[in-house]
Amino acid sequence: MPPTLRTARLLLTPYTPDDEDAFVALFQDTRVSRWMGDGPSPEADDRALFGRIFSKVYARDLFDVWAVRRAGRLVGHAEIKRTDAVDGHEIVYALAPGAWGSGLGTELAEALVAYGFETLGLTEVHATVAAGNEASLRLLGRIGFEHVRDIEEDDGGLTRVLTACPRSLRARSGPPCDRPR
Repeated sequence: MPPTLRTARLLLTPYTPDDEDAFVALFQDTRVSRWMGDGPSPEADDRALFGRIFSKVYARDLFDVWAVRRAGRLVGHAEIKRTDAVDGHEIVYALAPGAWGSGLGTELAEALVAYGFETLGLTEVHATVAAGNEASLRLLGRIGFEHVRDIEEDDGGLTRVLTACPRSLRARSGPPCDRPR
C-alpha cells in the first residue's frame, strides 16, 4: 500500500472500496479521460480498472496509486510507476474539472516528483503527455520538466516525453539529466 502523502491542500491516500463511484465518475468525465491512456472507456471498464487497483496493484505491491482528496472529497487520481515507454518511473495524475485552475495540479505533480526523488530514490522522473494537452505541458514545464523526445502513437497521435531530475528542478535550466537520450 502506498503511504499517505500531504500537501498544503491535498491528501493522497490509498483508495478504499467506498471510492469506486467517485473514481468511475472522474474517469467517465471526458474532459479528464480524453488525456488518460487511450481516452474514454466504457463505465464497466473503469469499474474493472478500479477493482484491479485492489486485486493486482495493491495486492502485489506493483506501484503506488493514490486517491487525491481535498476537504475529504475525492478530487483526483495519482500514480508513480515504472514504465518501459520511458525506461524509468512516470508520474500520472488527473484532477476533476472542479479542481482545475487553482494550482492543485501543480501541488499534486510536485508531491509526486518529490516522492519519487526523496522516497523512491529516483534520479529522474518522467511524464508522458499528449501533445494537445497544453495545460499539463505548461504545468510540468513550470516545475522543471524538460521535453526530451516524442512518441508517435499507432493512431497517429503524438505523445511528449518530459523528464525532470533533482538538478533541473533546482536550476530550471539546461538538460534535465546527464543521461544521454
